[in-house]
Amino acid sequence: MVKSVNFVVLGDQSIAAQFGKKGTVTDMTMYDKKESDVIRTYTIPNGFPEKIQPLLQTINLAEYVIFHITKLDKFVGEQIVALDSLKKKEGVLSHSYDVDENLLATMIKNTVLADYLKVEPEKIKETTDKLEQISQQGGSRVVIDHCFDVKGVGTVILGKVARGKIKQYDNLKLMPAGVDVLIKSIQMHDDPVEEAESPARVGLAVKGVNPDQVGRGDILCAPSDEQVSTELEIDFVKNPFYKGDITPNQMCLVNIGLQIKPAKFSSISPLKLTLDKPAVFNKGDICVVLKPESQTIRILGSGQIK
Repeated sequence: MVKSVNFVVLGDQSIAAQFGKKGTVTDMTMYDKKESDVIRTYTIPNGFPEKIQPLLQTINLAEYVIFHITKLDKFVGEQIVALDSLKKKEGVLSHSYDVDENLLATMIKNTVLADYLKVEPEKIKETTDKLEQISQQGGSRVVIDHCFDVKGVGTVILGKVARGKIKQYDNLKLMPAGVDVLIKSIQMHDDPVEEAESPARVGLAVKGVNPDQVGRGDILCAPSDEQVSTELEIDFVKNPFYKGDITPNQMCLVNIGLQIKPAKFSSISPLKLTLDKPAVFNKGDICVVLKPESQTIRILGSGQIK
């Protein structure tokens, strides 16, 4: 079976064009390349830094991080906080020659980035080509990042098999809506396949749903595998760089996987959130709390869902 390895490219996003062919383009852009039965996908949050949301979403799509830094500014700081909040422990770190190495070392101290592989810029591809597929076992779970209508085909869903395996003609649930969906066909790197396993990127032709019913972050899964709720309690740790206060009824955004939902703080201790619309999640998933309008750092903090 073809293997899959997924990267997020941060810092200088332009280097992604060196690694693969450009594919889907929205506020996140994907490049991919197939070599020796391994498909490597490189996603950049090109909607960032204007918006914080694509940064969290692209990090959540990846097993590995490529972080090439060409200047040290508040947006580099925000990317470091995002990676640490999401506990992205596997990565490659490089920087241009004019970046202050001692200052960078101070910025990443006591974060997950301290353990990243440190490489010269010209060694990034050589190093990342050696990184192996990381699969998640369990019930079928596809995280959706795009959905559209294709003439003659119908509804097409793009996403990642986050857990388990999917097969042609599988019947799955679209969550949180609870709609039954049939997988008519599966493609990987534009080639038809009968099945795909985690962490494959897939294009799915489906029956039972139209694009208006599908949102980024929605999940295709085996029935009853996921929790759906508008109420969350999280083991919250405030970001020490966010200086504002957190008060009851204050509005925010929450990020879970690729989902972004408006919410308000219904309780501070323990920290509970009430969402405008239901989210789909598993116990232990990381929830990041965002304040997009903040003029300083936009990440308030994060925690695992209880």
